[in-house]
Amino acid sequence: MRYAAEFGKFLSDTWRSRWLLYELTKNDFRGRYLGSALGIVWALVQPIVTLLIMWFVFARIYKSGQVSDKPFVLWLMAGIIPWYFISESMSGGTNSIVEKSFLVSKVAFRVSILPIVKISSAMVIHLFFFAIMIVILAAYGFPPDRYYLQIPYFWFATIIFLLGISWITAALTVFFRDVSYFVSVVLQFLFWLTPIFWSPEMVHDEKLRMLLKLNPLQYLVEGYRGCVIYQRWFWEPYKSMIYFWIVTALLFFGGAVIFRRLRPHFGDLL
Repeated sequence: MRYAAEFGKFLSDTWRSRWLLYELTKNDFRGRYLGSALGIVWALVQPIVTLLIMWFVFARIYKSGQVSDKPFVLWLMAGIIPWYFISESMSGGTNSIVEKSFLVSKVAFRVSILPIVKISSAMVIHLFFFAIMIVILAAYGFPPDRYYLQIPYFWFATIIFLLGISWITAALTVFFRDVSYFVSVVLQFLFWLTPIFWSPEMVHDEKLRMLLKLNPLQYLVEGYRGCVIYQRWFWEPYKSMIYFWIVTALLFFGGAVIFRRLRPHFGDLL
C-alpha cells in the first residue's frame, strides 16, 4: 500500500506541475535547434532522413531478406525506433540536473521533474519517428490495426522504466560527473545486448537466450514489434511482462528513494 500511495502521489504531483512541465519541455526541445536557420524543422527532417537511409541501405542496396517472415527493414525499424527513444532519454535524463543547475536553488521548484522534461523532449522526436514509420509500414502492406491500441501502454512502460533509472543516474551525476560517461558506455553494450539487429530466435543456446532475457529492454523492443508487425498482444509473453514490471518497480521506487535522500545536497555541489 505504501508503494501504491507513493506512485499515486507521483502521478498527482506530476499532474499539478503539468503546465510547468510543458513549458520546460518546450524550451528544452527548442533549445536543441537554437541558432540553426531551419530551427525545429530539423526535428522533422532528422527522422525522415534517418528512416529513408535505413530503407535505402537495407531494402535497396543489401536487399535484406526477412526475419520471422517479415521484411527485414520493417523489422529493424520497429526495433531501432524505440531504442532511439530509450537511448536519448537515458542520456538526457542523466545530465538533466547538472544542465539545469540554476533551478536547483529555487525553493519551490520540484527538481525531480527535470528528468521527466528530458524524457518528454525525447518523446516528441520519437513521435515524429513513429508517424513516419506508420507510413512506411502501410506502404509495405502493414496498415495500422487494433494492435496499435496497445502502443500507449508501451510508451507508459518505457517512461516509467526510464524515469526510475534517470532519477538514480541524475542524482549520482551531481556527485560524480563520470556517471554520464559510464551511462554512455552502458548504452553501447545495451545496444548490442538488446534484440535490435538480431532476433531472440537466432540464439540457439538456451542458457544464453535465457541470460539475454534478463535485459528488460528486450520486452519493450519486442513489444513494439508485436504491436506493429507481429500482431501480438502485450500480455502474451506474460513471463517477460511480469519480469519487466518487477524490475521497473524496483528501479522506479528505488530511484525515488535515492533521489529524495540525495536531493538536499544538490545545492551545495552545483
